[in-house]
Amino acid sequence: MSCDALPAPRLQMLERMLLIRAYEEKLVHLHASHGVAGTCTSVGQEACAVGVVQALTPADRILTNHRSAGHLLARGADPGRMLAEVMGKRDGYCKGKSGSLHISAAKLGVVLTSTIVGGELALATGVGLSLSMPGQDGIAACFFGDGAACEGRFHESLNLAAVWKLPILYVCENNQWQAFVHRRETMPVEQIAAWAEGYGVPVRSVDGNDVEAVYAAAQEACAAIRTNGGPYFLELNTYRQRGHFEPDDQSYVDRRELKAWLARDPIMSLERRLRDQDELDDARQAAMRARVSETIEAALAFANASPFPEAAELTADVYA
Repeated sequence: MSCDALPAPRLQMLERMLLIRAYEEKLVHLHASHGVAGTCTSVGQEACAVGVVQALTPADRILTNHRSAGHLLARGADPGRMLAEVMGKRDGYCKGKSGSLHISAAKLGVVLTSTIVGGELALATGVGLSLSMPGQDGIAACFFGDGAACEGRFHESLNLAAVWKLPILYVCENNQWQAFVHRRETMPVEQIAAWAEGYGVPVRSVDGNDVEAVYAAAQEACAAIRTNGGPYFLELNTYRQRGHFEPDDQSYVDRRELKAWLARDPIMSLERRLRDQDELDDARQAAMRARVSETIEAALAFANASPFPEAAELTADVYA
């Protein structure tokens, strides 16, 4: 069923955001306490993932980047299989071969996770072209950050998609940081949407920490693509609350800026709004957080119980 047919239940979106946050915090803990491989988290960007993915249909495809956990979990990925993948276990989505930075989940329509900055932009045009062919019905949703927007692939991809009128939803999660460098050091403009607009692509820039605003904008974008054809550019202004890659002491971060963005935390903001509108109380909030905690603990138990792959699997599914 199309997710954009009905208003997205706000409590459902909140719980999915809480799940993403808890999953990534568990990964950080496992790295520090058990030596599980480090990861690039999307803590603070949960509203972007949940709001956009909620507006997609099962026929749509997702291409994402090294901060992919939120997109996968928002799409309905099993956190147990995701943890198993990160831990190199057989029951992971890619049989333990991808770590946290390259997970794909074909049955969920998640075509790939690329750790190459802008790599997904280069591949989105091919996926968009396939979806534009007769008999196909879907959108390619391509997630990337402001750092990737400074790559040549960004401009090549936007230009080709505009010329060929490919059904691609470009989602720029402008989280203000490009690895260890602030966006202001690499970009002469405030809004990346201005670059996309130069290719004749419809654009919209919204508060990426407001899941309802993200969802509404994504619905509008998807409707425009399905009705008119051609790409659409959605810029989500958000903030990366943790460092580039765990572990990271964030010594390069302006503490006043971080504090200001923490006060706009997307989960806290939605909880406050739901409380103000009498949709959330202490009991419901406690029950929701308890469900999330139980889900994460069950996921960890599943991952721990999963065996490592056999040595014979080393070259299976490897093309070259």
